Amino acid sequence: MNFAELAAARYSVRSFLDKPVERENVDLILQAARGAPTAANRQPQRILVLDKPKQLARVDRCTTCRFEAPLVFLVCYEKSSAWVRDYDQEHSGLVDASIAATHMMLQIADLGLGSTWVMWFDPAVTRTQFNLPENITPVAFLPTGYPSPDAFPSNQHQDRLSLDKLVSYDSF
Repeated sequence: MNFAELAAARYSVRSFLDKPVERENVDLILQAARGAPTAANRQPQRILVLDKPKQLARVDRCTTCRFEAPLVFLVCYEKSSAWVRDYDQEHSGLVDASIAATHMMLQIADLGLGSTWVMWFDPAVTRTQFNLPENITPVAFLPTGYPSPDAFPSNQHQDRLSLDKLVSYDSF
């Protein structure tokens, strides 16, 4: 499958088999995050790998959207490691972590696994449950695993705005 096919075929999986993800696949997913581009190559993304019952129970305290996945990545960024734009002091952490998470999701799909991006979580509860220092900001949970046979894309998966609504060659 080429990249365009992979990107089009990937969908948010919300039903997983009760089957662990092999360590070699976890390592490939983490390597994809490691290789993601970041502003000034500062690499502020920080990732927790959560696959033990006690860890997954803590995920369930943070969000109702684990979908019984056997593996969850918690993608965060370290604020002090992020590049800062001189003009307005905006830092790149959220963008950098999001790019890393996107690389992870595409690698997950390429391995025949499924995932979904979960932003529906309480940051304060997440910070407490995983003892995140103040300098670490949670961005997304990525429930990950083997899709169950009844997994399917949402009805809105193929709904896309036309390019003329998304793109301008002059100004908005």
